[in-house]
Amino acid sequence: MTTHTVTLTGLRAVYGTGTRRVTALDGVTTSFASGTFTAVMGPSGSGKSTLLHCAAGLDRPTEGSVTIDGTRLDDLGEDELTRLRRDRIGFVFQAFNLVSTLTAAQNVELPSRLARRRQPAGDVAAALDAVGLADRAGHRPSELSGGEQQRVAVARALVTRPAVVFADEPTGALDSASSRQVLRLLRALVDDHGQTVVMVTHDPAAAAYADRVLLLADGRVVDELTGGITAAAVAARIAERELVAESSC
Repeated sequence: MTTHTVTLTGLRAVYGTGTRRVTALDGVTTSFASGTFTAVMGPSGSGKSTLLHCAAGLDRPTEGSVTIDGTRLDDLGEDELTRLRRDRIGFVFQAFNLVSTLTAAQNVELPSRLARRRQPAGDVAAALDAVGLADRAGHRPSELSGGEQQRVAVARALVTRPAVVFADEPTGALDSASSRQVLRLLRALVDDHGQTVVMVTHDPAAAAYADRVLLLADGRVVDELTGGITAAAVAARIAERELVAESSC
């Protein structure tokens, strides 16, 4: 039986009032199965980043609910939500968000230190080994390539063994070779370790690494691709949706 790590039900996110009122999400209902890789795509303003932020508990939706690993986020107070994000959710962003004065290993264990918890050294070493950087543990960010820095960020996201990893344009600041390396790593986390990954991207080539692609427009899920996902297929479907949108104007 398929289990779902993340479930979104009737998600709405509205910002501003009056003439400045913007509906970023307009009744999104979807779920992300355990051990799968989903890419979320859409034009600028489609709501994809808002969806990720609400799904990850970084923002509270105006209406609807988010459930992660069996816990409804709207039932949690701020302190409980902070603990859930720390313990059950991994984050990887376009900006690596590494502390320049710390080594790779220290950056990986930093969230635990900030939470006044000691992360076992073995867990940190295992996380760095999982991203192919066991031999770079003592290096600072300035001594690492962009791709290596992002892999440290992935290790930091994995060290607590989260229920889900949310990645927001994780290859946006990388060259093509480093991008492929990071994407292959995310793919391997799903295939080899059963990790659940949800990635926002604008790049069809990045989306081709996913099991499923959700296309958003105007705050709604307007299309979905599963099976036979290639960069060309994703690009063609996006172009098709754009033609439909233009013809309806």
